[in-house]
Amino acid sequence: MNGFTDSDQAMALVAFTAVVTITLLLCVMTGPDRDDLDEFYTGYGSLSPMRNGLAIAGDYISAATVLGTVGVVALFGYDGIVLALSTALSLMLLMFLLAEPLRNAGRFTMGDVFARRMPGRAVRIAACVVTLAALLPLMLVQLAGTGELLAFMLGFSGDGLKTACIVGLGVLMISYAAIGGMKGTALIQILKIVMLLGSGAVVAGLVLHQFDWDPGALFDAAADKSGVGPAFLNSGLQFTGPHSGLDMVTSQLAVVLGGGVLPHVTMRMNTASSAPQVRRSMSWAVSSVVLFVVVITVVGFGATALIGRAVIAQADPQGNSAYLLGSRAAFGPEVTTGETFLFTTVTTAVFLTVLASVAGMILACANSLAHDVFATRAGQMTPRREMALARVSALAVGIPAILLATTVQHRSLQPLITLSFCLGASAIAPALVYSLFWRRFTRTGLLCTLIGGTLSVLLLMPGTNLVSGSPVSAFPEYDFNFFPFTTTGLVTIPLGFAFGWLGTLASGRRKVEEQRREYEAVEGRILAGAVRKQG
Repeated sequence: MNGFTDSDQAMALVAFTAVVTITLLLCVMTGPDRDDLDEFYTGYGSLSPMRNGLAIAGDYISAATVLGTVGVVALFGYDGIVLALSTALSLMLLMFLLAEPLRNAGRFTMGDVFARRMPGRAVRIAACVVTLAALLPLMLVQLAGTGELLAFMLGFSGDGLKTACIVGLGVLMISYAAIGGMKGTALIQILKIVMLLGSGAVVAGLVLHQFDWDPGALFDAAADKSGVGPAFLNSGLQFTGPHSGLDMVTSQLAVVLGGGVLPHVTMRMNTASSAPQVRRSMSWAVSSVVLFVVVITVVGFGATALIGRAVIAQADPQGNSAYLLGSRAAFGPEVTTGETFLFTTVTTAVFLTVLASVAGMILACANSLAHDVFATRAGQMTPRREMALARVSALAVGIPAILLATTVQHRSLQPLITLSFCLGASAIAPALVYSLFWRRFTRTGLLCTLIGGTLSVLLLMPGTNLVSGSPVSAFPEYDFNFFPFTTTGLVTIPLGFAFGWLGTLASGRRKVEEQRREYEAVEGRILAGAVRKQG
C-alpha cells in the first residue's frame, strides 16, 4: 500500500496525460521553424533573464535531486541538510566563477569552450566523450526511477508495466529534445520549476502549519520519530565506518565541484545574449535553487516527523518516496477536494521533473555529438544537415539509455548519481578552470585532464562501497570493495588537476609560451566578453 486513494491515482493519471499533451504541443509550437543553428542550439538568446534563470534552475534540479535529496533528509536528518546546501553551493560557484567566461568563450557546446583556445578535433571528441560519460548515468537514474515512481503513485507492481513506462517516457524525452531544441526544452524546464516550487512551497507551509510554524518543534518531532533520537540532528548518521568524517567531506566536495559544471547545465550559459544577461539569469537560478533547498528540507523533516523514518525506509530503502509520502501526510487524515488537487499538482510536478531533466540531458549529448564530432569531421556542413544530425543523435543517445535503464531498474541507482558528480568534479571542473583562467594551459594538458580524470573515476568507482559490500549497494550479493569510501573524489579530484598540470609541463617550454600568447589574444573576450566570436 502507498497510502494514496483511488481518487489520488485517477487524478494523477489524468494530469500526467494532460502534461504530456501540453508539453509536446509546446515543443512543436516553439521549436525551430527553419534551418538555423543558433535557433536550435541557443534559441537566439531570446529568453528574458528571469525565464532563462528558471530554465537553468530547471535543468539543474533533476528528478534525482528532488527525490534523492529529500530521501537523504528524511532518513539521515542533518547529513541530508548538508547535501541540500552543497547542491545550492555548487550553482553559486558556477554563478560567481564560471558563468560569464563560459558564455563568452562558448557558442553551442562544451567542446566550443575548450576549442576557443585549443582548436582541434581531438579536443572536441574528448569533450563529447566526457559529456556522454557524465550525463548517461544520470539519464539512467531518471529513466530507471520512472517505472518505480509511477508504480508507486499509480498502484501497480508488474515489472512489465514498469518497463513499458520507461520505454514510453524515454520516447517522449527524445521527442522533446529532437523537436523542441533549446527553446522548446527551456519552456518545459520553466513549467517544471514553477510547478515544483509552487506546489512544494504550499506543502512546506502545510507541514509547518501542523507544528504551529515552529521549525524547532518540527526538527524535534522528526528526531523523536527517527528511531535514533538526537543523532538524527547531528552529523554522521549517513556515513559510517572508520573514515566517516572524511567520507562525508569528499562526498559533499564532489557535489559542490561537480554538480554545477555538468554539460546540460553549462550549455544554458550560451542562451544568454550578453554578460549582464547571464549574471541576472544566474541570480534567478540560484534564488530558485535556494528556495528549493528550504522546501525539501521542510518536506523531508516533515515526512519523518509525520509518518516515521521506518515507514519511509520500508517504502524505499533509498528514501525516494519520501517527498510524495511527506506531501500526502501533510494533508492529515481527512483530505479535501482542494488538497487532492494539490497533491495531484505535486505528483505532476515530480513527473514533469523526470521528463524535463532527461530531455535536457539528451539535448546536451545530442548537440555535442552533432556539433563536436560529426560537424567538425565533415568540415563545412550545412545548417540543415547539422540540425538533422542533432535530431538523429538524440535517437542515438536516447535508445541505448532506455535499454540500459530497463536493465538497471532493480538495482540501487546511487552509484550512477555519484559517478556523474565525480566525473564533473574530477574531469570537467579542472578542465574548465584551467582552460578559462590558466594562460599556460596547453592542448596536452587539457586532454590529460579530460581523459585522465575520467579514467581515474571509472577505475575507482567499482571499488567503492556503493557498488558492492553492503546491503544497500548496487550488488549486495558481492564484495569487491577495495576503496572504502562512497565517492572517488578524495583521489580523483586532486588527480584531475594534477593531470592537467603535468600534461602542460610535458608539453615543453615552447608550447607553453605559444599557448600563453594565444590566450592573451582571447583573454579579453573570455573574461570580459569584449567580442563574442560566432565561428
